[in-house]
Amino acid sequence: MTNLFHRLITWLTYKFCLFNSVRMEHEKIAELATFLKNVPPVEFCCVYGSSLHPNNKDKSAMVDYILGVSDPMQWHSENVKMNPDHYATWLMLLGGANLITQVADKIGVGVHFNPFVTWNDKMLKYGVVWMHDLVQDILTWERFYLSGRLQKPVHILVDNLDIENLNSVNLRAAMSAALLLLPSNFTQEDLFAKVCRLSYMGDLRMLFAEDKNKVTKIVQGQFDLFQSMYKPFLQEYEAKDFLRFSSSGSCQVSQDCSLPITSSLVSSLPAAIRSQMGMKLGERKIINRSVINEVMISSREEAAKCMQKVLRRTVMISSAKQAVSGLLAAGGVNSARYVAKKVHKAWKSWT
Repeated sequence: MTNLFHRLITWLTYKFCLFNSVRMEHEKIAELATFLKNVPPVEFCCVYGSSLHPNNKDKSAMVDYILGVSDPMQWHSENVKMNPDHYATWLMLLGGANLITQVADKIGVGVHFNPFVTWNDKMLKYGVVWMHDLVQDILTWERFYLSGRLQKPVHILVDNLDIENLNSVNLRAAMSAALLLLPSNFTQEDLFAKVCRLSYMGDLRMLFAEDKNKVTKIVQGQFDLFQSMYKPFLQEYEAKDFLRFSSSGSCQVSQDCSLPITSSLVSSLPAAIRSQMGMKLGERKIINRSVINEVMISSREEAAKCMQKVLRRTVMISSAKQAVSGLLAAGGVNSARYVAKKVHKAWKSWT
């Protein structure tokens, strides 16, 4: 009877802690959503970054927002009036909203970031992107910039165009790409870590300005969220016999590495990536109601290496362009602060 009582108390305590944790998380997200009252209306908004990790203890961590808008120039015109202190002085003096969008589009990858914004005792950074560019990157990986961020857990605060549903294409492609890079046996943590690393391959910041343990911290800190995000695709690939889960525990996974399965995984990659792979490996046309270009694959290793090169080059170009755009958009002082913060975090991870 005593053991039963102790088990009941333990169970009730667990349920109370879980309820309290969920309640606090909802309150935290609701508080972050109030920031949107201080900027012009948006079509999409999500929060991402280390400040949202359940195990993050750094209260000074910057909170990161992505804001999707229907007309960036109009949005920045309104926001410059509402929040002039969010923008670099030189942008305000030399061109305002027009120059802001020009720097983002012509120099960067279509995203303008305002870092070091102080609000409600928090430090924020928010990136503004045209909804068309956001959708294109999710579907094609042409820039593989915001699509990479949306392959990791985020908190969506506004979603007028159902981007969360559209992002399923991005998640399936990310899992397919990760599987191509994994051996026949692995764990779910290995899989999520590989998904995480896709958008960091070739990223210049990883050389000197990022925590070397970043991927591990992201995955271990949000493992349950990764499982929830990718569960439908794990189940789908299990049903197709692409994957098999160990009976001793679903975290142990094995995969079929045969050429037919490899070809199927490649066919799940976005068109822009498959096109570049086809240029390197060759492609054949299949006529069946419509003409479909299929990448020619002679081995899984060859396909994986080719995809890795394509992704690395895409990320390298995008990260370089966005780095230059970001430094210009942030202005001298904020740029120096941002780089110093990143380098300090990276240095701490190596020492």
